[in-house]
This record gives sequence, C-alpha cells and structure tokens, in this order.
Amino acid sequence: MNQQRRSVLKYSAVFGLMASAGLISTAQAQEWNKAAFEGKGIDDVFKIMGASSPEKSSAVTLNAPDIAENGAVVPVGIITSLKADQMAILVEKNPSALAAQFFIPAGTDAFVTTRIKMGQTSNVYGLVKADGKWLMTVKEVKVTLGGCGG
Repeated sequence: MNQQRRSVLKYSAVFGLMASAGLISTAQAQEWNKAAFEGKGIDDVFKIMGASSPEKSSAVTLNAPDIAENGAVVPVGIITSLKADQMAILVEKNPSALAAQFFIPAGTDAFVTTRIKMGQTSNVYGLVKADGKWLMTVKEVKVTLGGCGG
C-alpha cells in the first residue's frame, strides 16, 4: 500500500469517527483543509487559510510551556473571549507548520487544548478567526528533546 493511499484512509477514518461522535459536522469532515496541513512554512499556511497577515492581539492567549522537556508531547492551548469560529496552532520550525485546526461551534466558549509535536525550539502561533478576521499571538517554546524524529 503506498503512503499517499494510507494517509487518505487514515484521515478518512479519523474524520469519520469524529463526525459520528458529533465532535465535528459531516460537512467539516468532508472539507478539511488538506493543503493547509501540507503547507511547509508559516506564510504558506497563513495564505492557504485565508489569513494573509493576521494581526497580533491581546485578546488571544496561548498557553504553552516556556521549556518543553519532550518535544513529542508539548501541551498547548488557546483561549479567547471573542466569538471565534476557528482556532489553529502553528509551529514555525516543524516540517508541517500547521499542528492543529479547530472549528468552534456557535454558542460555545472559545477554548482548545491539545498536545503537539515539536522537532526543535520554535515559535508557536495561536490563531483565532473571529468576525471573519484572523488574530494571533506568538510564544517561543524551547525544546530540550526533539519529537519530530530527532
């Protein structure tokens, strides 16, 4: 089985499970932004997501450790008081810059948390889309043991 087919099958299964569990809508599962996850640099991902130059905002808070002892499991969260409909976590020096993208249902608090992989010390970006506009915050996370194959 070739690698591309394996990836398609894996993502189809994951998105199917998420849709059936009600974590995302069926429409969201069908339209996941594959190109954004394949973007190699921060600017590529911004462009693909329609966030050509997001503004820095104090309304967006990124919770991440200053130093991550193990880059394979770095806890990261984003919170905002804005009525967000999307949130994303990007890692500047990762092979694929987009680490996570979340769709926020209307009427829910805009707060997400997850664990990401980081290959090396890098800037981590927290993006929030609210009122059709992308806002961001940035924090450097130092990694002492790489998690992306290093």
